[in-house]
Amino acid sequence: MTVSPRMKKWILIYWLLLVPPGLVFTYIVSPPPADLNAIDVLGFMFLSAIVASMPMVINGVPIFLIQWVSIAIFLRYGLFIEMVTIQMSVLILLVKLRIPKEGMFRLPLNSAMFFLVSFLSGMFYYFLGGTVTPDFKEGMGPIWLGLAYAVIYYILNQLIVMLHQMLVYRINESFFGKDFIWETVSSVITLPLGFVLYMLHLDLGLIALLFIGGPFASVSLILKMYDSTQHVNEYLQKAAEIGHQLAERVNVNEVTDLFLQKLSEMLPIDYAYVLEIQENDDIHLARRVENGVVMPNNHMGIKKHQGISGTVWGTGKPVLFTSRKEWGNIVSANIPGDAESILGIPTMKNGKIVGVVVLASRRKRAYEKSQLMIVDILCSHYAIAVENARHYEQAKEESERCSLTKLHNYRYFEKILYREFGMLEKNVRDRLALIILDIDHFKAVNDTYGHQSGNEVLKELASRIQNIVGDSGTVARYGGEEFVILLPEVTSREAYNLAELIRESIANWPFILAQHLEGNSHKLSIKITASFGVATAPEDAEDPLALIRHADRALYVGAKRAGRNRVAAYVK
Repeated sequence: MTVSPRMKKWILIYWLLLVPPGLVFTYIVSPPPADLNAIDVLGFMFLSAIVASMPMVINGVPIFLIQWVSIAIFLRYGLFIEMVTIQMSVLILLVKLRIPKEGMFRLPLNSAMFFLVSFLSGMFYYFLGGTVTPDFKEGMGPIWLGLAYAVIYYILNQLIVMLHQMLVYRINESFFGKDFIWETVSSVITLPLGFVLYMLHLDLGLIALLFIGGPFASVSLILKMYDSTQHVNEYLQKAAEIGHQLAERVNVNEVTDLFLQKLSEMLPIDYAYVLEIQENDDIHLARRVENGVVMPNNHMGIKKHQGISGTVWGTGKPVLFTSRKEWGNIVSANIPGDAESILGIPTMKNGKIVGVVVLASRRKRAYEKSQLMIVDILCSHYAIAVENARHYEQAKEESERCSLTKLHNYRYFEKILYREFGMLEKNVRDRLALIILDIDHFKAVNDTYGHQSGNEVLKELASRIQNIVGDSGTVARYGGEEFVILLPEVTSREAYNLAELIRESIANWPFILAQHLEGNSHKLSIKITASFGVATAPEDAEDPLALIRHADRALYVGAKRAGRNRVAAYVK
C-alpha cells in the first residue's frame, strides 16, 4: 500500500490540527480525578505498554488488543488519562512493528485515528450520563453504560479504520476479512477482562494488575505463537506448491523467473541475485533483478569467503542480516548502497553447493528466521528444478543438433520450416526464402583424403556458413554434404546475394586438412566448391514441401548441370 508524499503532508497537518488541541480540550472538559494515584496510573500504563508490544499480525494487519485495558482506565480515571495511555500504546505498537522510514506517516495517522475513537466514544458515554469511577454495585445502570461505551468504542474503531483505508490507502476491497474476524473475536473475549480489572482495582489496588495482566500476557503469547505457527504452515504449504510448479518447467530461464516471482510474492524484495558456481570454482551471475527490473548479468568477480555471497559459498550456511550495521563490515561492492535487510542462502545438490541466492530489501528487519527457513527449502527445490531443466535442454539440444557440425539437424529444420509457413498463412510473415547447397565432388574428397578429412571439411564449411548467416536465419545440415538455410523476411534477390557470398567464401579460401591419408604430419590445403539453389515463398511455393522441392530443383538443374560452383534461383 503506497501513499503519495502529498497525502503524507496532509496526514501530518490533520494530526497537528486534531490531536494536540484535542488533548488540551479534553483535559479542560474531562480532567483527571482529584484523588489520582500516580503509581497506579503508571501501573496501568506499564500494562498497556506490555499489551501494545505483543500484537498479532493477521494478513499483514496488526491486531491491537488494547481495548480491555483502555476500558478499565477510562472507567477508573476518565477520558484524558485513557487518551494519553492509548497514544503512548500506539507509539509502542509502531516501534514494535518496526515500520520503515517511508512508513513513518502511520504514526500521526494512527494517533489521530485512536484519538477520534477515544474522544467520540468517551463523549457518548458522558452524554448518556456516565461518570468517572462508576459504582457497579448500585445496579445495572452503570454496567449498561459501561457496555454501551465498549460497544461504541469498537464500532467507531472499525468505522474510522475503514474510512481511513478508503481515503488514505484507496482500498475498496471487502473490509470484513480474516483480520476483521480475528479482531472481533478477540475483542469479545477480552471485553470482560476490562470490567473485571476495573472492579478488582477498586478493591485490591495495584495488585489487581498482576492478577489480570499476567494471565492475559500468557494468553497473548500463546495466541501469537499460534499465529506464527499458522504463518509457518502457510509458508510450508506455499513452498510445496512452488516446488511442484518449478518441477513442471523444462526451461532454465523459466525456472529462474518463476522462482524469483514466487519469492517476491512472499517476501519484500528490492534486489535479488541468483549466482551459479562453475566447475572451475568460478561464480557466475545467472540472474540479477533490481527494483523489479531484470538487469544485465555482469561478472561478479567473487571468491570464496569474499562478500556476502562469497561468505555463504565458503561456509555453506545461510545468513540473515536485519540492517546494514550487521553486514557493513563485510566487503560487498555488489550490494546497492540503500539495501538494509539481507538473506543469503546456498543452493545445494547432492550435498554440494552449486549456487547462492542473495535477497535484499531497503527496509530494516524485513526478514525473519522462519522466512529464512522457507527460502532455504525453496532453494533446494530450485536447484533440483534447474538441474532437471538443464538435462531436458541438453537432451533436446542433442536431439536437434548434428553431432559433427553442431548445426541444427533436419528434424529441427523441418519444425521451423512448418512454423514459418504457419506464420506466412496468418500474415505474420510476408515472405520466406530457402537456400540449399551441396558440396561439389565431395565423394572424391573422402576417397582421396579419407573420411576424417571429409568430416573436417564439413565442420569447417558449417562454421563458415554460420558465421555469415548469423542470427538472420536458421542453418541446418540437411543430410550428407547438403546444407539448408532458412531466411525469414528475405527476398529472392537478397537470398541469392547471400548464397553468392557463401559460395565465394567456400571457393576462394582453401580448407586445411590435418587428418589425411598422405602418411605425414603436414597439413594439407585443398580447394572445395559448392552449388546453391534458391527458392522463395509465397512466390515459388505454397507449402513447405514445395519450397524444398523447388530449391532442390534449382540446385541440381540450375547449378549442378550448368557446371557447379554457382548459385541458381528457381524458375517456374
